Amino acid sequence: MPYPLWKRIFDVAFSIFGVAATSVFFPFVALAILIESGFPVFVRLKRVSGGKIVEVWKFRTMIRGAHGMKKTLMKYNERIDGPLFKIKKDPRLTGVGKFLRKLRIDEFPQFFNVLLGELALVGPRPHEPQEIDAYPEEFKFISRARSGLTGLSQVSGASSLPFLKEIELDAEYLKNVSFRNDIKILFKTFFIFFFDPTGV
Repeated sequence: MPYPLWKRIFDVAFSIFGVAATSVFFPFVALAILIESGFPVFVRLKRVSGGKIVEVWKFRTMIRGAHGMKKTLMKYNERIDGPLFKIKKDPRLTGVGKFLRKLRIDEFPQFFNVLLGELALVGPRPHEPQEIDAYPEEFKFISRARSGLTGLSQVSGASSLPFLKEIELDAEYLKNVSFRNDIKILFKTFFIFFFDPTGV
């Protein structure tokens, strides 16, 4: 059986386990978000995965209307090497949102995206459509692959990496896809999750 098929079987099995293991937190997280800032509890973010635009689910960590404030805040962008946007102390984050992001709980709903086949457990970092447009031509093939909850670029520095280095790592991963590499990345992800909260 070719590895891509095994990879999908593993994704389904692990995402079912992930949903079961994390869903116990969902009511408490939802209640915390509702008490602080009301609806919606979830956000759906447009990302490119598998050559198409998908909606990635996350718990809402920002104030309502946060996306509309992006242009105003662009002058404070700390990622000046590419199209990515990041402010270390983003004023749009809610108090609950800061906590959820610190522990990466906001990403738990993405197990449903994996279950539906929109994302993989391991793959290139999911980028916004306009960020994909900024890829150098030789890296455009990355957008045709299924993006991952985690990946080589995420465990190698994540948002601290220069944009070009990030997509180079994603390209390296896709050129060397294997069960062994996926397991290594998952183990690194678990280590960072539990022992190095600043690592991803």
